[in-house]
Parts: sequence; structure tokens; C-alpha cells
Amino acid sequence: MGASSSGRHPPRRGGRPARRSGRSTRGPGKGAAGRILVVDDDRSTRELIRLQLESAGYSVETAPDGARALSRLGQMRFDLVLLDVWMPGMDGLEMLARLGEAPSRPRVVVMTADDAPETSLRALRERACRYVTKPVEPKELLALVGQLIEAECEPRPIEVISARPSWVELLVPCDLQSADRIQDVLARMDADLPEEVRKDVGHAFHELLMNAMEWGGRLDPDQSVRIAYLRADRMLLYRIADPGRGFSFEGLTHSALSNPRGQPLEHARIRQERGLRPGGFGLLLTRTLVDELLYNEAQNEVVFVKYLDR
Repeated sequence: MGASSSGRHPPRRGGRPARRSGRSTRGPGKGAAGRILVVDDDRSTRELIRLQLESAGYSVETAPDGARALSRLGQMRFDLVLLDVWMPGMDGLEMLARLGEAPSRPRVVVMTADDAPETSLRALRERACRYVTKPVEPKELLALVGQLIEAECEPRPIEVISARPSWVELLVPCDLQSADRIQDVLARMDADLPEEVRKDVGHAFHELLMNAMEWGGRLDPDQSVRIAYLRADRMLLYRIADPGRGFSFEGLTHSALSNPRGQPLEHARIRQERGLRPGGFGLLLTRTLVDELLYNEAQNEVVFVKYLDR
């Protein structure tokens, strides 16, 4: 588990820069870029989203169900599909499972008002890029569409090892797109918990996940982080294992964890000397958000526990 809060994108071993998902400079609606298929059985929803996207310069087609959407995909290439889940006939998840039959597989955003963990995990297993809850704010939708349309690299598949709501286990590529996708899904696993607990767990998971991807996996999408989520009646547990060699807290002088007694900002001086961005409080903050934070001997695996009041 890599150390917290040094630069956002550390170099790989040997001095080479970390591999990152690139961004295209193409604007929406130019050529084949920006062609979107909106699939929803509710006509007013389809038309509202179509108008929003067309006003932003995208070329938009619509379909009222999965079967007709697959037919459209067989006739024309789309860059992105916005896909409702619950529709008559062929629903969105069934359509998602059959997308391998399409001549070219577009990126897919699953949209639903269903917060059931099983739904989001099945969408992830069927290689949905993102999973959003309806109704979606127009600005949020346009920002997400722009991000996915402009991304040059195809999202790497996330391997779902276990999809039981009480035990989720995943292999996640070490890239920022995958980090966003997995946080979207796992956040829905705790929808029944108090907001303060959800926020604490979300911040802790984000900090430790980014440490694992940035420092253990060097933001190399050919490397993977293994994540386990376990939910018991009185306990929530996350385990994150990265592919790196680990680290030692003794050498972590750029982190607030290593500050000498009476010198709470010593790490800030060291970060400035090394040309690192301001920060260094990530692991220290994480320890205050969860009840248990445990590392293995090499410190490339970490477990955190949040106890639940019932």
C-alpha cells in the first residue's frame, strides 16, 4: 500500500512517467465523435435528455427499449449509450449483457432510480462504464458525458470476483477512470447507513484506494488493485491490496504521520523542499475517520473497519 499524499501522479520505476488515460481534443458532434444513443421507456425522459445533449452539440438518437436499441446499434456506430435499467421487454441489464453481439461496443452509462446493490454490481460485471442515479442533474450529466466522450482510452474491465452484497471482491485496474467507476458502485452499498458514516467511509476508501493505485500500482492500468468489501450486521470492512512492494512509515517524512512531537508542520517543510504539492494529511485524517486501520508487514495491504451502531 503506497504512502499517502506525495504528488498526484508519481513516476514509474526507472523514471518513466505513469501511464494515464488520455483525453482527446475532439469536440462534441465533430464527425463520429459525440454520437449518443438514449435508451429509456419513458418518452418525456428520452426527449428531455435528447434536448440537453443536442444543445451541447452532440448527435443523439433514442430508443424506447433494449431490443430496439440493439437494432439501432447494429445499423450505426455510437460513442456512448445512456441506458435505463427497468424497461418492458428487454431491460437495460439484459441489453448490456448482449452488447457483445453489436458490431462495435460503445461505452455505456447505466441510469436508474434503483439503489439495490445487486443492480449496480451486475451492471459493473457487464462492463458498464458508469452507474448514475435518476433523476440526473443536467450539469452533472453533461459533465459525465463529456468526460466519457473525450476519453481516448477504452475503460479497462473490472473483474468481479464476488458480487454478494455482504461480500464484494474486485480486481480493479490502476487508472483514474476505474477509480471513479468503483467508487460510484461501492458508495451504493452503504445507502442505508447514516450520511455521516457514509461520508467517513467514502473519504477513507478514496484516500486508501488512490494511495494503492498511485504508489503501489504507479497508475499503470496493466496493474490491478484487489478490493474486498465485507458487510456484517455491526461492522463494515474494506481490504485493499496493491501490486507494489510496500513502504515503511519510518521513511515517510513527507507525511504528517512522521512529524516529530511538537512540530506539526515539519512534513510541510520537507514537501516544499522536494517540490511536492501541499498535503500530507491523508493517512492521518483516515485514522480519525475509521475505527481500525491495519497494515500487513510489507504495508502493501490495508484493512479498515467501521463499527456500526444498531
